[in-house]
Amino acid sequence: MLASLIPLFDDEMRVCAYSVFAQRDNHLMNPHLMGTGFLDNVVNIVGLDIVDSIGPNVLSGGKEVFVEINNISLFANIEEQCKAPRKLIVLLLDASVLPEEPYLTRLWDLRGQGYKIAIRKLAGNQFETYRPILEMCDYILLDHRKINIRSARIYFENAYPDIKLCAVGVDSKEDYERLTSDGAYDLYEGNFFRVPVEDSEKTVTPLKVTYIELLNVVNNPDFDLQQAADVIGKDPALVISMLEMVNHLTINSEITSVRHAAAMLGQKELKRWINTAVTKELCADKPSEIMRISMVRAKFAENLAECFEIKGLSAELFLAGLFSLLDIMLDQTLEQSLKLVHVSKKIEDALLKHSGDLWPVLQFMFEYENASWQEVSRLMIMENVEMDDVYKAYTGALKWYRDLIDPV
Repeated sequence: MLASLIPLFDDEMRVCAYSVFAQRDNHLMNPHLMGTGFLDNVVNIVGLDIVDSIGPNVLSGGKEVFVEINNISLFANIEEQCKAPRKLIVLLLDASVLPEEPYLTRLWDLRGQGYKIAIRKLAGNQFETYRPILEMCDYILLDHRKINIRSARIYFENAYPDIKLCAVGVDSKEDYERLTSDGAYDLYEGNFFRVPVEDSEKTVTPLKVTYIELLNVVNNPDFDLQQAADVIGKDPALVISMLEMVNHLTINSEITSVRHAAAMLGQKELKRWINTAVTKELCADKPSEIMRISMVRAKFAENLAECFEIKGLSAELFLAGLFSLLDIMLDQTLEQSLKLVHVSKKIEDALLKHSGDLWPVLQFMFEYENASWQEVSRLMIMENVEMDDVYKAYTGALKWYRDLIDPV
């Protein structure tokens, strides 16, 4: 099983929901499935399996989750496959679900049970034909490159005033800013929020300089605990975060100073905590999804190390994943950003040159994140990686992230 989360944003760059893009089998290993891939979900709907096994709080932070449904899986035992609150599940239809019986009866039944309905892959000339389904929909996903949104907005406001319009395929900041200024869409999906910084003359803010100083201290091979503690002491937010972590790990610790807390954690735990806590602070003025992706990438890359038989490089893979969006965090090019944090040559080669020992893992991770399943399948064959191991590595990263930001 393969699965990835794709966020949907509003016009203030807040994540409002996620889509689960999933595939049960490696179609390149099983070519007979490639022509019948839509049958993957006939009995067990992969997206619902994932929501049920991981839980909506871990998977999406309790936000709505869009799950792909086709004309066959619509009639599966959807109600029994997932115990998550139905109000969080949005059944994402495509044009294979026709506006006729028995599809309409089934959709009305599911809607009556509390599920939400969305549809995608409709052309403008199909809107009237699909009126019986659109009347039930909470969302419609539209390719902004193929539709006159101003005309479409007028149409939907008059015909279906309760439907939210979602722009998909928004791959640049310019497109996102243009679309949000027009105000015609309610939600946006695409890669616009993680577009690399290609050119920058900006200086890093003083507060972020402190964080970079701390990263450089702890990422030295044998850093000094007291030196790290002194840098942490410059920032109240980091001090509070560290004390909370120490108190979570120990009982009756009676911490007397920042240095004392650092000593209690030790080098290994302090380094891990600093890298994640600092990344969180660096993302404070960025979309929340940047932090989630950075953290999940870090843990996912670390977990993949064993799959790719380079377990000895797991620590560097963690940092490579964590710093893969450092340019966006610092508003500097990635080359400038990596020079500031003094990463190893292996990490620099992987992120800047797309070469070296770490790159195959990062390449695989990026393709997986984008749900490019055919390329993911090809890379799994080339690297002799098992699909179940990859799925466990990804879901393990999601659970780790949730525990990190919301420990029980």
